[in-house]
Amino acid sequence: MAMFQYFPNNYVWNLSVDIAIESGARIGEIEDMCRPLLEAAQRGEDAGTDRFLVEWVRMADKLAELAADDEQRGRAFSAGAKLQRASLYYITAERMQGQGSSERMETFRKGQDAFRRAMALGRENAERVEIPVPGGSLPGVLTRAAGNAPLVVFVNGLDSCKELLYWTGLPGALLRRGVSTLCIDQPGTGEALRAGGLHATHESERWASPVVDWLEAQPGVDARRIGMAGISLGGYFVPRAVAFEPRFAAAAVWGANHDWAEVQQKRLRREGENPVPHYWKHVMWVFGATDMDDFLAKSAGMTLDGILDRIRVPFLVTHGENDRQIGPEYAHRTFDQLINSPARELKFFTAREGGVEHVGVDNMSFGRDYIADWLAEALGGYVA
Repeated sequence: MAMFQYFPNNYVWNLSVDIAIESGARIGEIEDMCRPLLEAAQRGEDAGTDRFLVEWVRMADKLAELAADDEQRGRAFSAGAKLQRASLYYITAERMQGQGSSERMETFRKGQDAFRRAMALGRENAERVEIPVPGGSLPGVLTRAAGNAPLVVFVNGLDSCKELLYWTGLPGALLRRGVSTLCIDQPGTGEALRAGGLHATHESERWASPVVDWLEAQPGVDARRIGMAGISLGGYFVPRAVAFEPRFAAAAVWGANHDWAEVQQKRLRREGENPVPHYWKHVMWVFGATDMDDFLAKSAGMTLDGILDRIRVPFLVTHGENDRQIGPEYAHRTFDQLINSPARELKFFTAREGGVEHVGVDNMSFGRDYIADWLAEALGGYVA
């Protein structure tokens, strides 16, 4: 299996399209949004992203209007379905822009509003929450399983958000297995960055421990069975958090990210693919850096070397064998250093099944189901 490549020789644009498809986009709408962009995409990953925004926002606006027609007729479920896709297209368009782009924040606002309305109209099992942390709060989406259930804290990568986490389908897969999920925008991502001004830190326990504090006080959460999962750069944040927060009972990463500081040096040498256009502007914004030197200094601690022996709970490391952003050697390094985990596992997704690209963007179903099964087994849920 391989990525769907609408735009020849433009990995970054194709990545956004494939994420959207795996998150619930419709192929006819993808065609309508992307066909006018073929020429712009030939100019590279950074040029033409303003045009990308125009086309994707046009479709999102149309869907929002169609949803309003449904609402007028009392058809809330149909309205909610359209608003979910509208939110996805707004979020995808915003994600492609460089920091400081004139329409970025308005597009972000539209995406957030559409998602909240979609959840309400569709009666989704998706409760908005705010979790206090030093310096502000982390917005989250809580999916509740029945009873006093185990729960997985699901965290972003570099450029994702809680809505994209929800659309991976992992919360739904865990719900079916009797496990709740809390998708959060941690510092440096989503609303926490855009609305709250919270920047990323390599010390992810600074925000992960307050999340556990908050969960321990929530009804319906079995505090002895709180797990953690992360996607992409979450492959760094999760092991770091679990190493320094012993209350987590198990953890899994959807894509290893053992030494992101080293990856930056590779990207400076143009080795490997970037996840978003305008990459260096984006990472400086995420870390609240004033310039490249400041960013490199603030991200220098983004390595898991020397700390993973602290982890004493079950841990799953997954990776796509054809990941073009983060090499497979980083998955091996994380797994090899989990020497005190009582049940560690390394799973590579191969051509036999699919999900071989970065976080399985070519087919997320394999990663979703494998991780959901593994976490359910580790936390006392069920798989059949």
